[in-house]
Amino acid sequence: MICGHGSRDRRAVSEFAALAETLTKRFDWPVEHGYLEFAQPVIRDGLDKLVAGGARHILAVPGVLFAAGHAKNDIPSVLNTYQATHDGLRIEYGRELGLDSRMIRAAGARVEQALDAAGRDVPASDTLLVVVGRGASDPDANSNVAKITRLLWEGFGFGWAETAYSGVTFPLVEPALEKAAQLGFRRIIVFPYFLFTGILVERIYAATDAVAARHPDIAFFKAPYLNDHPLVVDTFVERVHEILTGANLMNCQMCKYREQILGFEAEVGLAQQSHHHHVEGIGVGGHGHDHHHDHGQAHHHGHHHDHDGAGHAHHHPYPHADHPLGPRSLKRG
Repeated sequence: MICGHGSRDRRAVSEFAALAETLTKRFDWPVEHGYLEFAQPVIRDGLDKLVAGGARHILAVPGVLFAAGHAKNDIPSVLNTYQATHDGLRIEYGRELGLDSRMIRAAGARVEQALDAAGRDVPASDTLLVVVGRGASDPDANSNVAKITRLLWEGFGFGWAETAYSGVTFPLVEPALEKAAQLGFRRIIVFPYFLFTGILVERIYAATDAVAARHPDIAFFKAPYLNDHPLVVDTFVERVHEILTGANLMNCQMCKYREQILGFEAEVGLAQQSHHHHVEGIGVGGHGHDHHHDHGQAHHHGHHHDHDGAGHAHHHPYPHADHPLGPRSLKRG
C-alpha cells in the first residue's frame, strides 16, 4: 500500500499514480495506492481493495521524502484506525524515502539536467546551488533538506549552496534567492527537492523568475523535480523489503514527539491523530467523505498530537511563525 499525501493539482496526482503503477511491476503481490486528502482514491479505498482481494498482511509505505507530521502521525493514524476495525488484518508500516544514497544520486541527476541545459561555460566554482524543500514544522525533516544541500554542494563542488523552503518554515524561496543573489556568483541553479509537481513547485519556479528579473546579470536555471527517476523507484522498493527483513528503522531519536528538541519542547507526548480526515477525498473529481470516524488510541512508536477544547485535532503552533523570512505563504499578499 503506497500512501501519498494528495494534491489539488491533477498532474501531481497523475504522477503519483504513474509511480504506483511502476511499482506494481516490481512485486509479486497486489499493489494499491491512496491519498490523505485532496485526491482519490483515499488510503482507505486502497486498503479496501487489498482486503477484498484476500490480503491479511499489508505492507504500507509513506510516499513522502522525509518524516514530518504526515509520515509520523497522519498516515499511521489512518492505518491504525483501519486495522482496528478489521479483525485478523495485520498492517506493517515502513519508513519514508529519507536520506539514501540512491535519492542523492537521483537528485544529482536532476541537477545535472539543469547544468546541461545551462551549458558548461561557467565553472562550478562560480555557480551557486539553491535546494528547495517542502518545509515542515518538524526541525528534523527540515534539517534533512539541509543535508541534501550539503551532499550535492560537495558532490558537484559548487562555489556556494543555500537551502530554502516552500512554506511553513524559513527562509522561504524568494527571500533566500535574494540573499543568494547578493553573494556575487554568475550562475544560480534552483532545485526543488520534491517528488512531484504541483502548485508549490510552480511557485518555486515563479519566485525564481521574479528574482531573476531583478538580477539580469545573474543566470538562473531551474532544475526538474525528482518525479519517477529509476533510483527513486528503487528506494521505494527497498523501503518495502525493509519491513520484511526487520530493518525498518525510523529516526525516533530526533523525533519532536518523543524527545525534547530545541525550540519544540512543548510537543513531546502530544496525542496522535490524523489532521486530514475532514478533507479526505476532496479534490480531483472527488467529494468529501461521509463515513463515521472512530479514533481510538492508535499510536505509532509513541507519537501523539493534541486536540483543541472542542475535541478537534490541530497542528501545534510553529514556534517561529513570525520569522521575518517566513513562514508566510508564497502567495503574494
